[in-house]
Amino acid sequence: MRLLLIEDEVSECIKFKDCADRRTDITLVGMTDSCDEGVAMVKSLLPEGVILDLQLIKGSGSGLRFMELLSETELAFRPIIVVTTSNQSKVVYNRIEELGADWFFCKAQSDYNEDFVIQTLLSLRGALHAKQGEGAPADRKFIESPEERSTRVHKRIDAEMDLIGLRARLKGRGYLSEAIYLQIISAKETGSVIDQVALKHRLAYGTVAKVMQTAINNAWDNAAPGELQAHYTAHVSVKTGVPGPSDFIHYYADKIRKTL
Repeated sequence: MRLLLIEDEVSECIKFKDCADRRTDITLVGMTDSCDEGVAMVKSLLPEGVILDLQLIKGSGSGLRFMELLSETELAFRPIIVVTTSNQSKVVYNRIEELGADWFFCKAQSDYNEDFVIQTLLSLRGALHAKQGEGAPADRKFIESPEERSTRVHKRIDAEMDLIGLRARLKGRGYLSEAIYLQIISAKETGSVIDQVALKHRLAYGTVAKVMQTAINNAWDNAAPGELQAHYTAHVSVKTGVPGPSDFIHYYADKIRKTL
């Protein structure tokens, strides 16, 4: 499950990050202490779940404002939202619930911990899946048309490319995105999707592969220190220091396929 954390306490962020690193059933796709940035990350990263701190005293805005902004935003897929807070006001709880929060945790409760929060999110996802076809809310798009799924997968690919600074204006990014999508939907692990992209654009394999490699090289040359290591965890060529197109495509196809 892909999770986004909106939290202003550094110590809490570290705990959730450590928890995510220990587990194999979740991926922490982003963290922020800003409600505005949180909405933007929901749109770009498409998390299945959001862990939302209500007050964000040390950050920007509030969890309440995040929920208000999210309710005004057109989303292809609405995440499950779990709110964590020390505020015990029933008025606030009622308002957050009206805006679509799925669960609340009081940080002061004796059994509160990060694993418990995450496990609750996973349980909520399971319960919502079980309700498919039984009047589940329309914005819980667990049943998707082929067009909706294609759009969601392409958005995921674009989000991953943005994270490593692979520039949208580069022709190679378009070719790589096409190839990653073809690899994701392919039932075969063998064969070259680069060939398919080349055939579509009526170009030679070598031409497409070279343009792809140029785009990858550009990202590696211009990325901020630590960004690539954080978002691209596969091995790279010892000789060149960058991945080749085929390795790059298979890495992202595998990474994205596991979270769909």
